[in-house]
Amino acid sequence: MPGNKLDPIDRHILAELQADGRMTNVELAKRVGISAPPCLRRVRTLEESGYIRGYHADVNPRLLGFEVQVFAMVGLVSQAEADLSAFEQRCRDWPLVRECHMLNGEVDFILKCVAPDLSTFQNFLTEQLTAADNVASVKTSLVIRGAKDDPGVPFEVLEARLAETA
Repeated sequence: MPGNKLDPIDRHILAELQADGRMTNVELAKRVGISAPPCLRRVRTLEESGYIRGYHADVNPRLLGFEVQVFAMVGLVSQAEADLSAFEQRCRDWPLVRECHMLNGEVDFILKCVAPDLSTFQNFLTEQLTAADNVASVKTSLVIRGAKDDPGVPFEVLEARLAETA
């Protein structure tokens, strides 16, 4: 299990930064129980090794005028690797597509899209997504409300699994 390559302090650092990436190194060091210089070294090592991929602000889409959130389930004509990669690149280029995940099952991809209004999304759907090369079908579901949107991973589950194997 990859999580066991990290010691408890590294995992604690990751959990704290996942919850609040803006805290100072001094505050982080205090929370994890070490001094600031080794804490900073550990954070840099976690960044360099890819455990920390970046730091982001959690912006409120509605306050910025993005009232519509849609999940689009996309079926492709071909699932050849070159065609899958081409579709993934196309998704990276579409600003309204905020997440793109390849799935196993009835659909090939699920896309999380945001738009300022329904007509903007409909325009994207008809002029870009369904018109894209290799797209066979698109089914959409409009989000009515969200009940949970936690980032990252559940560290409590990781710690419980590590405790079982120790």
